[in-house]
Amino acid sequence: MYTKGEKIVSKYIEDEIKDSYIDYAMSVIVGRALPDARDGLKPVHRRILYSMKDLGLEHSKPHKKCARITGETLGKYHPHGDMAVYDALVRMVQNFSLRYPLIDGQGNFGSVDGDSPAAMRYTEARLASITSEMLTDIDKNTVDFTPNFDGSLNEPRVLPARIPNLLINGSSGIAVGMATNVPPHNLKEAIDGIIKVIDDPDVSLGSLMQSIPGPDFPTGGIICGREGIKKAYQTGRGLIQLRARVLIETQKKGGKESIIITELPYQVNKANLIESIARLIETKKIEGVADLRDESDRDGMRVVIELRRSQNTQIILNQLYKHTQMQVTYGIIILALIHNRPRLLPLKQLISSFIEHRESVITRRTVFELDRAKHRAHILEGLKIALRYLDKIIKTIRSSKTVEIARQMLMKNFSLSEIQAKAILEMQLQRLTGLEREKVEKEYLEVIKKIELYESILKSRKKVLAIIREELLDIKKRFGDERRTEIIRRIEELAIEDLIAEEDVVIPITHSGYIKRMPVATYKLQRRGGRGVSGADIKEEDFIEDLFIAATHDHILFFTDKGKVYWLKVHEVPAAGRLAKGRAIVNLLRLSAGENITSFIPVREFDDQRFLVMATSSGLIKKVTLSAFSHPRKNGIIAVNLEKNDRLISAGLTEGKREILLVTRGGFAIRFKEGLIRSMGRSARGVKGIRLGKKDEVIGMEIVDPKATLFTITANGYGKRTFLSQYRLVGRGGKGVINIQTTKKNGLVAGVETVVDDDQLMVITESGMVVRCASRDIRVMGRNTQGVRIISLKGKDKVVSITKIVAKEEEE
Repeated sequence: MYTKGEKIVSKYIEDEIKDSYIDYAMSVIVGRALPDARDGLKPVHRRILYSMKDLGLEHSKPHKKCARITGETLGKYHPHGDMAVYDALVRMVQNFSLRYPLIDGQGNFGSVDGDSPAAMRYTEARLASITSEMLTDIDKNTVDFTPNFDGSLNEPRVLPARIPNLLINGSSGIAVGMATNVPPHNLKEAIDGIIKVIDDPDVSLGSLMQSIPGPDFPTGGIICGREGIKKAYQTGRGLIQLRARVLIETQKKGGKESIIITELPYQVNKANLIESIARLIETKKIEGVADLRDESDRDGMRVVIELRRSQNTQIILNQLYKHTQMQVTYGIIILALIHNRPRLLPLKQLISSFIEHRESVITRRTVFELDRAKHRAHILEGLKIALRYLDKIIKTIRSSKTVEIARQMLMKNFSLSEIQAKAILEMQLQRLTGLEREKVEKEYLEVIKKIELYESILKSRKKVLAIIREELLDIKKRFGDERRTEIIRRIEELAIEDLIAEEDVVIPITHSGYIKRMPVATYKLQRRGGRGVSGADIKEEDFIEDLFIAATHDHILFFTDKGKVYWLKVHEVPAAGRLAKGRAIVNLLRLSAGENITSFIPVREFDDQRFLVMATSSGLIKKVTLSAFSHPRKNGIIAVNLEKNDRLISAGLTEGKREILLVTRGGFAIRFKEGLIRSMGRSARGVKGIRLGKKDEVIGMEIVDPKATLFTITANGYGKRTFLSQYRLVGRGGKGVINIQTTKKNGLVAGVETVVDDDQLMVITESGMVVRCASRDIRVMGRNTQGVRIISLKGKDKVVSITKIVAKEEEE
């Protein structure tokens, strides 16, 4: 329904939504989320400070309840939720949020632990001493005022702000489609930088950064590197790396070391940080920590991370930097309003906007003072006339019947203005004394001098800038303090292996998925047929499934029966004693349900000259360049595409011109040239390597070394060495030749290894028994034989795998 005379205007809904959204966005940008470049305040903060001035809450006056301040702000200037106002007030009190707090609070205003402030009815506040510099001269027509939300009062559009508040306290906020994150700076440094721009508007950024080297956060901490700072100062955007400040303390008794956190990166919650460190210790992502406690008090922060004896402190510290908020990246976005429009501001432009604002304030203040001085001079000129013609003035006043008549007569007879006549009529009799006459004369001369000064200031920008300079130096002297945040050169991330000695270690993995790292010397050299030593303290239903040797600086490629590959650094495998169970591998690799590891290849560098050759249980073979596996992913990547019921049984590293030997569980083997396998993509299926008999499967793949022998061991502990020359070279995809006779006595093939006389072998059984023996002690026999006893087995124990050690004798 519409009334007569109204007109319906058609409009596309897209245009209406667009216009309405733009209006909303600009309202949020200008009226709520972004600070003004001149005073560095958002509307809510400006209104709180102005309301506190209205209430007379200067820094020298008593505190008042925050509920009163919040109500005053809500009722007069900011018609939003009370918590929106109180939260903004609280932040201006917190000395860990603002570098120079603008409000002096009394009560609980929260903590760096993330504790909530007390309710507004319990807390009290007043303006901080430095805030008087934000409001000084506001009553001298220095800034524009605008009607409040209901038009009953006026509020300032911006504060006069003698201090560069946006620069020293920073600001953060999220608007519609844009955000700001201005870091705080040191007051002394900021003022030095502003003065440098005043003295030389064309000053270079390098010179400016000598005065303002970077942000200075209220919580201290350490900034690593200057590149991000320079970029932010150049463009308005940049990333900097913030670190907690730590000390390393050593106990006098025992020599144990502790990492002491004394300062945190800006806006990091201490309680959350301690909780995250505790979680990392509990899940054993960080090992070697004996105790974690918070000893912080009113004297300062002190979080103690006590380490176990003989731990590498630098490694644990690097892990803390990597996995916790002890090191964070702070994104600088210097976005602020200039003439109610959002602008991305380089440092020099931000400083220039502040200087321009101060020029405007000082000019308007001078005009105000000049008008007031001229007004006073005009009155004093009238008083001087009155004192000169005192008798006639008195006679005129006495002869007048009313004040109005007297005023008119004074104006007519003595050529006075209405203001002068009124001042004469209001003059006290004591001003008629000779001493008072001298005071009028003296005051008049002083006012004339002020008028001359004000007029000279208005005529000279140089004098205006000199006043700005003088005021800033005075503020620097009264409120300046020392820098809290240290800036150091960029620290390249220190690889943990740089701190770890390179050495060969044994990596055993159990059937149930436990892994650990041990020195090779843990196993004693034994003669063939020995009982062995226990390789792990494992459960009866568990057994060691595989074991290999690698250097601590190597990568380990983990190939699984599902055809996927995972990465891990050898030093990332937890170290443990010979009898320890180790760590569940699922805590180190993100394996899928039912996925089992079948091969492990230590790799130092990934290149295009080497290849990974993989074999599956169904007899397929595949070759891929090593460089295709150079980009680790936590969830692993596909190494080979498998058919249903097929599984990846082995993988090996080649140079592209080797020979491959595939061995089956039923005792057959095939040898062919690697060149018969073309290089494929990672997700390819592969080609036929050997033709299998009924119920047979491939259990091993070896890269042929012509000088070596093939060591074969069966499930019942029988084994032999055979010269590889006895395995004739054939084409890929054939049935192969007999490798070993498999009977009820020796059982099916359990594993194979290519060995030379100097090699050491480890034979592992289901029960976890390990025999280490020299290859030279095992007889070389023909292919069509059963082998000799290698390990004496107890009961129903079976051999499950073997692995080769290439190492010097222990006595060397």
